[in-house]
Amino acid sequence: MNDDRPPFPPFTRETALQKVRAAEDGWNTRDAQRVSLAYTHDSQWRNRAEFVTGRDDIVAFLQRKWHRELDYRLIKELWAYEGNRIAVRFAYEWHDDSGTYYRSYGNENWEFAANGLMQRRFACINDLPISAEQRLLHWPQGRRPDNHPGLSELGL
Repeated sequence: MNDDRPPFPPFTRETALQKVRAAEDGWNTRDAQRVSLAYTHDSQWRNRAEFVTGRDDIVAFLQRKWHRELDYRLIKELWAYEGNRIAVRFAYEWHDDSGTYYRSYGNENWEFAANGLMQRRFACINDLPISAEQRLLHWPQGRRPDNHPGLSELGL
């Protein structure tokens, strides 16, 4: 199996933007197995206060996440890049099984292997309860349409 995932580091602005959109698109599928393929076999994560290592743990983590975070919709935005590292900010909206809506804000630091797979991911996330009327991320489940505003355009 070919584990190459272009574009490859070192990143330019254009290729960093491609990586960010590819990650956003992948996570919006909510397909944990598919998403895990963007990470090295031994990828290391810190997500909030949870530590995850390797694709099997990534799949289990994402399945738990999307079982709890219903109607998940995510937007990522490039913050910075250099060499094999990319920093992003993001916001996503979801609701729990009681119908309480949240907007989760965060930052991620990514480090990539030479083959373009992410080998380290550090995420800091805060959840803000919102009303259904305060939601801003409206599109059919799946990929964010190209004409939907990004974080900066939404004032997030």
